[in-house]
Amino acid sequence: MKPLLIGAVAVIGLITCACSSSPTAAVPVKTMTVTSRPSATHPSATPKPSSPTSSPIAAACQTKDLNGSVGGTPVGTPSGLELVIAFRNLRAAPCTLAGWPTVSQAAGTPVTDIGQPSTADASTPRTLVTVPPDGFASARLKIAYATNQLAVACKPVKATWLRVIPPGQRTPLNISFGTTACKGTAKLMSVTSVAQGSAG
Repeated sequence: MKPLLIGAVAVIGLITCACSSSPTAAVPVKTMTVTSRPSATHPSATPKPSSPTSSPIAAACQTKDLNGSVGGTPVGTPSGLELVIAFRNLRAAPCTLAGWPTVSQAAGTPVTDIGQPSTADASTPRTLVTVPPDGFASARLKIAYATNQLAVACKPVKATWLRVIPPGQRTPLNISFGTTACKGTAKLMSVTSVAQGSAG
């Protein structure tokens, strides 16, 4: 009986060994640490420096904002008289003038134009002039002698005013100034475009 018992124990031992060798033990797991890298970013575009803001253009000078006068001393020439028409800015802010004023000789009450208005002197360019507060712009006026005109085109009469319409306006400035005008078709006056300053 002992040999049989020993054989049985041996068989049980083999079964137990076979069972213990089965892959029931935990399999070690390899771990890997992954470090995430931030995605490449494009450098932000360098902002362009803003262009300097240009100064706004001042409003046009209105007749009511101006004082008109004869600047300096009129000069006599063999063909006529040359003088400066000055515009003074009465506003507390700058204003602009550009182009040619219109000038008429005048007399009476109310003040009434005589003869033909001035023509624009095309040799002077149209320039935008900014007139500061209490500052001046000016134009040069030539008045031909009425006595040098043909009688058929000119009947000489006394004028006591210059009626000056600033560029771009309709209302005139009345400047006291005595001249001899023409009733008729003769054109006695030419005027330059306005420029900076009183030119007197």
